[in-house]
Amino acid sequence: MAPDDHHTHDHNREECRRYLGSLSDYFDGTLSDNLCRELEDHMASCEDCRIVVNTFSKTITLYHRLPQPELPNAVKERLFKVLDLDHYLPPSTTEQDATTRKTQPDATSG
Repeated sequence: MAPDDHHTHDHNREECRRYLGSLSDYFDGTLSDNLCRELEDHMASCEDCRIVVNTFSKTITLYHRLPQPELPNAVKERLFKVLDLDHYLPPSTTEQDATTRKTQPDATSG
């Protein structure tokens, strides 16, 4: 049996690759109506692609059920600075501490 013989439908792997390359847009709801219908028609006759799409769908569902991990502030600050996005960060804890010290009366000067 040749490697491609496990396909029981009458199209080639390139057709499958083309449709599977559109999966992200399909699940995001941004795929054109025509291509969406083509993909769904293709899945009706292609068990391999149907399995991939069902697995992808289940993976997305499981991912959305997980709690969102909390990124430590120090890691978030380093990441934002490396990406040159530090202007989107809230004031850091050390900056907040310095501001708090400046605005609170000195307990020793009472």
